Amino acid sequence: MRFPTPLIEGKLIKRYKRFLSDIELPNGEVVVAHCPNTGSMKRCQQDGARVWLSKSDNPKRKLAYTWELVEVDDKYLACINTGYPNKLVGEAIANGVVTELVGYAEQKAEVKYGEKSRIDWLLTGDDGRKCYVEVKNVTLLEEGGLGYFPDAVTDRGRKHLYELAKMVEEGHRAVMFFCVSHTGIDSVTPAAHIDKKYAQTFKEVVAKGVEVIAYRVAIDLLEMKIVHPVSVFMPE
Repeated sequence: MRFPTPLIEGKLIKRYKRFLSDIELPNGEVVVAHCPNTGSMKRCQQDGARVWLSKSDNPKRKLAYTWELVEVDDKYLACINTGYPNKLVGEAIANGVVTELVGYAEQKAEVKYGEKSRIDWLLTGDDGRKCYVEVKNVTLLEEGGLGYFPDAVTDRGRKHLYELAKMVEEGHRAVMFFCVSHTGIDSVTPAAHIDKKYAQTFKEVVAKGVEVIAYRVAIDLLEMKIVHPVSVFMPE
């Protein structure tokens, strides 16, 4: 997946009201950029961090700039745009990169299921077998290459886990897919120290047959693509 326009480097001044960020451009100009991330962005919004923006030429947009990438710890790149993981995973599945999910004849996005929810990807085989794939973006690195999800308490995330377990009970395949959008993360685990209930629910649904897959995204200033799997560790 290529970025929509050439990225522009800047320096993060601050993020505020969740969806807004002040960015200083190389010429000293300060612009307000859209922050396409509703989460806490823990460790991905350090003051003064190098960031990269895309710029739209659509005159109807209120904010021309969109914050896309951030440099973390002066050496890693992380994608903070949560609109991309579903697309990245969809491309990877379609191209056969995700070996665990090959062999399905049909692939649909945002299909209604459960209680007023939509599954990110529904895969259907020639024989009618179904695989429900829920995608989560992982950008929280704390130590030793270990990435954590979630980065804040998420009742919605627990609801998704229960809905995946329900699909297993109905005889379908269900997968939690961690899309690791951070070049410093080599493995993933549920963040029990942030959301103990989520971690416990995670363990419960895995015991019931929900599968877990994690793949790392290669990131540069031109494009991003899913490249290889990473290990997933169960919470204690």
